[in-house]
Amino acid sequence: MNTYSAYKDSGEQWLGQIPAHWEMKRLAACFAKRSENWKRGETLELLSLLKDVGVVPYSEKGNIGNTAKTDFSQYKVARKGDLVINSMNVIIGSLGITPMDGYISPAYYAFAPREGVNTRYYNYILSLRRAQQNIRRFSKGIMEIRLKISANDFLSIQYPVPPKDEQEAMVAYLDEQTAQIDSAIAREQKMIDLLEERKQIIIQQAVTKGLNPNAPMKDSGIEWIGEMPEHWDLTRLKRFVKFISGFAFNSNSFSDSGVRVIRIGDISKSIDFENCARSNQRSAKLEQFRIRENDILIAMSGATTGKCCIAENVVEAYINQRVGIIRCAKPRFIYYALKTKLFSEYVNITNAGSAQPNISSSGICNYPLVMPTDEEQNQIVIYLDKHIANVDRAIEAREKMIALLQERKQIIINEVVTGKIKVS
Repeated sequence: MNTYSAYKDSGEQWLGQIPAHWEMKRLAACFAKRSENWKRGETLELLSLLKDVGVVPYSEKGNIGNTAKTDFSQYKVARKGDLVINSMNVIIGSLGITPMDGYISPAYYAFAPREGVNTRYYNYILSLRRAQQNIRRFSKGIMEIRLKISANDFLSIQYPVPPKDEQEAMVAYLDEQTAQIDSAIAREQKMIDLLEERKQIIIQQAVTKGLNPNAPMKDSGIEWIGEMPEHWDLTRLKRFVKFISGFAFNSNSFSDSGVRVIRIGDISKSIDFENCARSNQRSAKLEQFRIRENDILIAMSGATTGKCCIAENVVEAYINQRVGIIRCAKPRFIYYALKTKLFSEYVNITNAGSAQPNISSSGICNYPLVMPTDEEQNQIVIYLDKHIANVDRAIEAREKMIALLQERKQIIINEVVTGKIKVS
């Protein structure tokens, strides 16, 4: 791959040197903020912006992110080909190009390209983590999770302005290169999905049918459970657990110090206690919401309703509202019982007709549960710990490959859009 004949200092540390004939200008020289308001009766598509995906019709975004408001009076218009950013999440990659005319949330900004500008070139450069870290410097907020950039500050940031023909050549090259990488990522993700499905099958078979394939079976009486071992009991989760709903921390209490607060977004394979939110709110009642070792934490609303994990290596931390604690004597068997598709389907049935996915504490506690003997519970947990660990290792290997591919993609984009290599 060729390089340019001469380079100069861009004046921006994150960019380094750029080709000598390129200019450095404020983004305002390339884009103008679009300020068209929503008009009552105008039929345009409602648009949504997803991190690392871009702008999509709201109807196609699926069960991700926030629910749209019914009052559109504060919504703005974005036109096909506009650059759209999320004012709070652009620093983590929430930006894209509109595929059609539509309405956007007040939290978004739409920028119309000026003459001689290829929007896709700037979409590529803004997808760089280094560029996003630079944008962070211009964002304002009382704490990290509330950083927001204004449209004027966004437009004030300096970027390279290559000649239009070079912008187009770079975009064509990157479209081809990134498509190949994205295809490889999609293949790895498909394998992860298949492994996750395999994991579901292993768990569900063990916790509902047991480990003895020759055990006499009986009808559970519940269609979506089917048959269960004859000597097992059909019961409800509430017989074995204590359920604790979260504390309603005041949103204004969150700061860079104070007590650790576990929120819905923190519920993953494990809880990262060191990087969770903090609150300076104090209450005499707070202690009852404190997390203990081996508590099962569960998301009670939003896109991840029903997702759960076991709290391990616990430090002082408390659950926020919309997070629940399931406390029981044998958490690992209960945890596995809640990791089945049966529980996911139960959550969907319980939530039927609701605008926002959610499940109540009574809904969780009334979950029908097939319970083995204590000895079989222990055997099932040992079996699942071993087999699920093997599947998880295979998933982790695929995830590492995806991370490498994503890093490779970042390197290629950076080398091209900053002029380190010449593609035309």
